[in-house]
Amino acid sequence: KVLDASTLSFGTRVRWFTICFVAGIVCSILGTALLWLPKGIKLFAVFYTLGNIAALASTCFLMGPLKQLKAMFEPKRLIATVVMLVNILSLL
Repeated sequence: KVLDASTLSFGTRVRWFTICFVAGIVCSILGTALLWLPKGIKLFAVFYTLGNIAALASTCFLMGPLKQLKAMFEPKRLIATVVMLVNILSLL
């Protein structure tokens, strides 16, 4: 089952969480650093978005994608999730 986090060992899930989370932080910092270059706002948008996607992917390794999606679309988180997804998709 690809969509079930329990098929991966705990060590593998933690390792990939760490890789994705660090990649997300690096992309976000890189995007912020590139803001002052010509066309920096576009580079910022791309790298910051990639950082956010990597950070979201990191938690998929801990919880599993289905459990994460269920949590994201709970009524108390629905507005924040929709706003985040609309903003990410608006950059594509």
